Amino acid sequence: MSLLVVGLSHRSAPVSVLERASLAADAKVKLLHDTLAAEPATEATVLATCNRIELYADVDKFHAGVAELSTLLAQHSGVALEELTPYLYVHYEDRAVHHLFSVACGLDSMVVGEGQILGQIKDALALGQDLHTAGRLINDLFQQALRVGKRAHSETGIDRAGQSLVTFGLEQLAVGTPVAEWAVGKRALVIGAGSMSSLAAATLARVGVAEIVVANRTADRAERLAEILVASGTGVSAVAVPMARVADELTRVDVVVSCTGATGLVLTADDVLDAVSWGSAPDPAPHTPARLDSADAAGSVPGPAGLDPADSDVLARLVAAARDGGRIADAGAVRTIAGAVEADGCPVGPDGRAALTGVDANSLELHGTWADQGEAAAQRQPRRSTRTQAHATTVRLALLDLAMPRDIDAAVHRIPGVRLVDIESLAEASADAPMAADVDAVRAIVAQEVAAFGAAQRAAHITPTVVALRAMAAEVVAMEVARLDGRVPDLDERQRAEVTQTVRRVVDKLLHAPTVRVKQLASEPGGAGYAEALRELFDLDPQTVASVSRADAADPMNDDDPGRAS
Repeated sequence: MSLLVVGLSHRSAPVSVLERASLAADAKVKLLHDTLAAEPATEATVLATCNRIELYADVDKFHAGVAELSTLLAQHSGVALEELTPYLYVHYEDRAVHHLFSVACGLDSMVVGEGQILGQIKDALALGQDLHTAGRLINDLFQQALRVGKRAHSETGIDRAGQSLVTFGLEQLAVGTPVAEWAVGKRALVIGAGSMSSLAAATLARVGVAEIVVANRTADRAERLAEILVASGTGVSAVAVPMARVADELTRVDVVVSCTGATGLVLTADDVLDAVSWGSAPDPAPHTPARLDSADAAGSVPGPAGLDPADSDVLARLVAAARDGGRIADAGAVRTIAGAVEADGCPVGPDGRAALTGVDANSLELHGTWADQGEAAAQRQPRRSTRTQAHATTVRLALLDLAMPRDIDAAVHRIPGVRLVDIESLAEASADAPMAADVDAVRAIVAQEVAAFGAAQRAAHITPTVVALRAMAAEVVAMEVARLDGRVPDLDERQRAEVTQTVRRVVDKLLHAPTVRVKQLASEPGGAGYAEALRELFDLDPQTVASVSRADAADPMNDDDPGRAS
């Protein structure tokens, strides 16, 4: 086994990189075809979710495999290799197995213990099977990962360590209020009708929202999801609308959950500001909603009724963003660096270069510590404060963006009365979530299963040699029986059959102990050399061994294979 995985995830890369590196369905297909066309790989599949992109392959050369898989990921994701490389991780052989099993159990998820990853692993396996890029190793590995994930959820309380991304996102929107209490009477808009959007709709219905509107580019799927929700017995009212109606629906809903496969923004800052403007206008008479790209000659910016003048600079930035392309990159530490710098009082002063002359070494060391802490605090503070407090005003519109790349402009969290929770803010929140004690039990399960899988794969590696040995022994028996027929032609059928059976039993007994032992030895780390020793000792024909291996690989679902993981 030479399993190699190259990938990036929410643990190794910022959301902005993951967003740009996301793979569309056709890109996954092309990536797998190109991977098999590359010399080092013999089989492969790709696991691509909103939080990770990982390419799994069976390779015959480690360094060449890493270089080729990294290049292919960069090529098909559209992110330059030199930019992608710092965020890539590489796992090989047992470490790669350990990684996938941990992913399957939810240990590597943004929300620890979530079970949605099992469906995504199943989809990755199905993709490899449909494209015929998954051979015996990938089939065994991913099927075993699914079993390990199910075992972890059934034998431990890992589910208590976290919950689905949807539920976790709704908890962040509710900000301390029980979700069931927060959701009562609310009207929700779900954009998309795929697996994540369907889960979001079902979760909203279960927690008690009064109405759900489903918008999707394919009307049939939206209507089907609405029908399922109505028939769910939760009492929720559900209707389907075309995507063209999203802007109108925004003005009448309280909650929006979006998860589509769109490559661009589904909701811009303009869309959200328009909706809030309509919904908060005190005059019921028709009017033209404020827009981010309209300002009067004096430079003032129209906005929601009752907008605090102190927020005019915020809207001015939104106007500039709209003119430049409709979105603002989340400014991160820039928005709060001043506050972080002034927090503790540096002994050197904010202008470090101008004040260093004559400062003692202790003060300089303290200045370095202070600067590091200030920068770290600045990076931690902004999104938590701005996205969860919503300017300390009543939340008019709560937005949950579960898409990657994002569906909703990150700039909307600066609009008063709007609360946005997205993949990035969920990552920040989950980093502080307490780990359940059951996580240790799951880690123990993963360690056991990795050892068992490695042993089974190593044992399977020697199976073709054992089969070839037994084939050679059977051929020797047949030749000796034929030779006996020539020397003792008067044997009747009963006598001949008895002699033949006796010779076979002798050969089987002689081969039984060494073949069983060699399988046991081969299953241990470093046991690969026993197959070679067996071939040398019995002078086995390499072509015979190779033909058995090819036949074995041609049928990856062969239940008779003693090396198959179970």
